[in-house]
Amino acid sequence: MKLPLSWLREYVDVDLPLDELRRRINDSTAEVEDIEFIGGEWERDKVVVAEVRAVDPHPNADRLRLATVTTGEFEHTVVCGAPNVAPGQKVAFAHEGATLVDGKTGERATLKRSKIRGVESAGMVLSEKELGLSDEHTGILVLPGETPVGRPLVDEMGDAVFDISTWANRADLLGVYGLAREVAALTAQPLRDTETSYNETGEPIEGRAQVTIQDPDLCPRFTASLIEGVEIGPSPQWLQDRLLRMGMRPINNVVDITNYVMLELGQPLHAFDYDLVRGRHITVRRAADGEKMTTLDGVEREFDGEMLLICDDKGPVGIAGIMGGLESEVTENTRNVLLEIANFAPGSIRRTSTHLKLRSEASLRFEKGIGADTPALAQRRALHLFEQLTGGRIARGLIDHYPGQSPRSRIDVPADRIHRVLGIEIPAADVQAILGRLGFECEETAPGHYAVTPPYWRPDVSIPDDVIEDLARIYGYDRLPATRPHGALPPVEPDPVRDTREYLRDAAVAAGFQEVINYTLTGMAQLQRVVDPADQLRLSPLAVSNPVASQHSLLRTSLRASLLTSYATNQRQHESALRLFEVGFEYLPIEADLPHERPVLCGVVGGHREGRWRRPEGDRLDFFDAKGLVETLLDTIGVTATYRPGKHFGLLEGHTAEVVCGKDVVGLLGQVHPGTAASFDIDEPVFLVELSVEDLARHVREGRDYTPVERFPSVHVDLALLVDVETPAGDILNVIRSHRAKNVRVEAELFDEYRGKGIPGGQKSLAVAVRYCPSDRTLTEDDVSRIQDGLLKRLEKDCGARLRQ
Repeated sequence: MKLPLSWLREYVDVDLPLDELRRRINDSTAEVEDIEFIGGEWERDKVVVAEVRAVDPHPNADRLRLATVTTGEFEHTVVCGAPNVAPGQKVAFAHEGATLVDGKTGERATLKRSKIRGVESAGMVLSEKELGLSDEHTGILVLPGETPVGRPLVDEMGDAVFDISTWANRADLLGVYGLAREVAALTAQPLRDTETSYNETGEPIEGRAQVTIQDPDLCPRFTASLIEGVEIGPSPQWLQDRLLRMGMRPINNVVDITNYVMLELGQPLHAFDYDLVRGRHITVRRAADGEKMTTLDGVEREFDGEMLLICDDKGPVGIAGIMGGLESEVTENTRNVLLEIANFAPGSIRRTSTHLKLRSEASLRFEKGIGADTPALAQRRALHLFEQLTGGRIARGLIDHYPGQSPRSRIDVPADRIHRVLGIEIPAADVQAILGRLGFECEETAPGHYAVTPPYWRPDVSIPDDVIEDLARIYGYDRLPATRPHGALPPVEPDPVRDTREYLRDAAVAAGFQEVINYTLTGMAQLQRVVDPADQLRLSPLAVSNPVASQHSLLRTSLRASLLTSYATNQRQHESALRLFEVGFEYLPIEADLPHERPVLCGVVGGHREGRWRRPEGDRLDFFDAKGLVETLLDTIGVTATYRPGKHFGLLEGHTAEVVCGKDVVGLLGQVHPGTAASFDIDEPVFLVELSVEDLARHVREGRDYTPVERFPSVHVDLALLVDVETPAGDILNVIRSHRAKNVRVEAELFDEYRGKGIPGGQKSLAVAVRYCPSDRTLTEDDVSRIQDGLLKRLEKDCGARLRQ
């Protein structure tokens, strides 16, 4: 929302420095994102107001003229090619040496004295383009006749325009008058009313126009007035200037009035050509499914049964609260205007605007919630301007249908609630003064109790804390004292799932993964690539009622598709190993209830192994690299797991394992099937990791295993063991690691597996690095032999393993 300082000062006296005014608005009302200065580059002594005394022909050029202008003290003769220059005009004049915008190049340049077709020109009469106001360069800028001659132009036309970001529930701040009300409250200055007087000189409107509201739930109020005999033409310069400073292009006086009042009061209006309204009857109703209309932008649009239309007796003439129709548009031939000012349900406007992908200044305001009493004020203000600027006759009476009218609610605000929320006592006089300046009715019904009635333009205020918020921001957040917290902190509520989720996230980053955050919305095509066709739970996701895109229309029931998409995207810009993970939610549908939000860690790993300088070297990462990462994650969070072969949709059989804790399957890891990978444009082996956070949380050890720093040297032995090909290496490692001798801990790591020449059929050789770690002595050769003999006997008994000869 733009706020010109000159327009603001029409309603409230503002003498604060701009930086201080910006600070106060920022601290209490809304964020001032920027301030644009108009005329800041006009030198006070070189760009001034002048009066044209005479205009004579140029002796050597038919299209040029000699203008004699005065700045009060001196007269100057300048060569001028503007067709609209005339004696008696007040104009913008630049002396030699002024810095202006070159009308031909658009660049800034310094004005120099020069001869034009033999006549010396001492200065320049300026157009809007040379002043940097617009691209208009066909004629000079003509100032109002009362403008003082000789005054610096910046004092007459200079301005500061605030660019303000307003809140989603404060439609009243999308009008200059609403912002002026805030500034008046902040500065304790009186707020001047807008001029709303007009004369009803036309015939009564009754019987000449009719309004019917068929859907009052979407249109709580609709007003209409009739203006006859309007003269379509350009708006006065002051109105055009204000529209331009607000970022709007002037069109004609009728359209400009509707835009002006909307920018001033925050209430959208729409003007119909009364003679084009068929049957002189306006009906506000829901659209029929498939109904169509061409809007003012020339686009034919199709509606559904939940969209609200403005119709005449033959069909739609406008989309309620968004845009009018082409058939009843105001043109240069319009002589009679039917002025609509209504109130619409914010949710309806938002839904229709989003569905049609049609945003307008009107929809922006309606969807934030405009007070239903605002149309009456906007009608009076607009009719005043119509009478002044179009020469039209205002019909007697006003059509005003108000089915949504309800009494304004009173809110009981106890003083002790104010103290409890803000931590300070605000004197009763200050409470009533602040609320009064904001337009609230405030009465102290009993000591320490205020009965507060919000103004009609503040439908966002409904509970005592809303009132207290307004009190605090005007009273000044900077006046709230800084105090130390007191009292006991509430105990931390244990949440094992949350803690496990955060531990996993930290552990994944520490293990070299990069975290990604994907949309929780997906499409059926993406899900079908990674979900088993037999899994009807995951193939029945919840649908979004109003999706922004087809690929984001469903709540995801699996993270796999989004992770593989992220991998494919990043793979193209990544040379070495790529490890991505996301800790997110699967939204599993539950009949007649909200979905179960199942937290999952999903990761993908692929690419070449990295060398010393993180450059790709050697082989690609394989299944065991992925398994090692899973082991690292689980060891970090304190979970002991085993692995067993698994078979899962989208993963390569024989290269897939389930992660098991006790009797629970808590996750899986495996190579993504080449066909599945190819569907995501991945042309290399990629491995997927999936861990259920809820299941892992049940198996996190309460304490952490601790091993003191070793005081005695450990003994390293490599064992080559022959085992059946169906025996998992994990079983061998578990037996070795669980073996105990007196005060000696045994560690083991698998470093090779061999099948082939020299190995009996049906068997394989596992090479295991074993480390014996004593806690109370240095092991002798006999100690090691005794411990190892016991270990080998146990391996043979439990796993059928024996030493390879």
